[in-house]
Amino acid sequence: MESELKDLNSKPSKTTQEPENLTHDDACTKDDRPLLKPDSSSSEDIQELEKKFAAYVRNDVYGTMGRGKLPLKEKLLLGIALVTLLPLRIILGMAVLVLYYLICKICTLFLAPNREDEQQEDYAHMGGWRRAVIVSTGRFLSRALLFIVGFYWINESHRDSANTQENSKTEGTNQSEEKERPGAIISNHVSYLDILYHMSSSFPSFVAKRSVAKIPLIGLISKCLGCVYVQRESKSSDFKGVAGVVTERVREAHQNKSAPMMMLFPEGTTTNGDFLLPFKTGAFLASAPVLPVILRYPYQRFSPAWDTISGVRHVIFLLCQFVNHMEVTRLPVYYPSQQEKDDSKLYANNVRRLMASEGNLILSDIGLAEKRIYHAALNGNNRLPTVLHQKDD
Repeated sequence: MESELKDLNSKPSKTTQEPENLTHDDACTKDDRPLLKPDSSSSEDIQELEKKFAAYVRNDVYGTMGRGKLPLKEKLLLGIALVTLLPLRIILGMAVLVLYYLICKICTLFLAPNREDEQQEDYAHMGGWRRAVIVSTGRFLSRALLFIVGFYWINESHRDSANTQENSKTEGTNQSEEKERPGAIISNHVSYLDILYHMSSSFPSFVAKRSVAKIPLIGLISKCLGCVYVQRESKSSDFKGVAGVVTERVREAHQNKSAPMMMLFPEGTTTNGDFLLPFKTGAFLASAPVLPVILRYPYQRFSPAWDTISGVRHVIFLLCQFVNHMEVTRLPVYYPSQQEKDDSKLYANNVRRLMASEGNLILSDIGLAEKRIYHAALNGNNRLPTVLHQKDD
C-alpha cells in the first residue's frame, strides 16, 4: 500500500481529464467534451450500447428503462405492494416531510436567511437552540424516511486505510494535525436516496438547482441545510461564482467546527453503483482534508440506482419493494500531501482511486456527455442537437 500511494502522488492518472473549473455535483456540472458522433450509436444495437456505457446500465428485473416484461411472480408481488405498501408509504412519507417543514418553519420564524450574495441564502449559519433542533430532528426524520421506504437497517462499516496513514507520514503531520476536521464529505453518486442517507448521518450542505429553493416544503428545508444554489439553465459566469462559494464553504467547514460541512458528489452525475466516473476538481480546490464515503445498494429485484428510468416510475417501484438494502463504507479522513494541495487534479484522482480500491468499484473514463448519448439512444433519438439539449438527471 505504501508503494501504491507514492505512485499516486508522483503523477496524475490518465483517467482524469476534466477542465480546471469544473465543479462536483450534477446540479452544476458542465461537461465540455465533445459528444460522440450520432452515427456511432445509430448503427449499434442496445447490447453494444450497454457494453460502451456500462456505468449507466440498469440490470434489475424491471429492465433498463423500468419497462421490461415481468415474470408472473413479480407481477403478483408488485400488485400486492401497489394496494398495500405504496399508499401507506406515501402517507407516512408526506407526514414526515410536513412535520419537518413545520419544525423548520418554527425555528426560522422572525429570522432573515444568511445571504452570501443575491443568489445564495441559507439558515445553516445560525446558532443556538434553533440550529440544534433543526439538525437533530433532520437527522432523525431522514432516517425515518429511509425506514419508511424499506431501508430497515443500514450496514455501515469503517475502513482503515494505509493510504491516508502513509500520506500523513510523508507530510510529517503530528497527532493533533491528524485530527483536523474535514472540509467536505466525498461520496459516489447512485440515487437521490444518497442525499437522505447523508442527511441522516451528518446533515451536511449540498449543491442544488436554484429552482429547488422555490419548491413548496422542500425549499425551506434546503435553506436550513445550507444548500449552495446554481442556475443550471444559465450560461453566464455564475458557474464560476458557485465554484467559489463551494470552495469557501469547504474551507469554512474545515476551520470552524460549528460551520455546516459540504457534501459533494465529484462524479457530476449518477451511475448504476458499480462504477466510479472521473472526479471533477471543485471539491478539492480548497486543499482541505476530505472524508470519503462509499454507498452501495445490494438488490435482488429492483435497483435503487436512478439513471435510465423516469422519476415517477422509479419512485413507484422503489416504494413497492418490501425490503431495500444499503451498505455504507466510511473511509478515514484523507489528508492531502503538499503535492496534492498544489494540484487539485492529482488530489481528486488519488481520492477517486482510493475509493475505487476500497469499495471494489470499477474505474470508468466516460462522463455526462456519454450518458446523454446513451439516454438518447434508448429513447430512439440519435440526433445530435437533441442530445445536446437533453436534460440530464
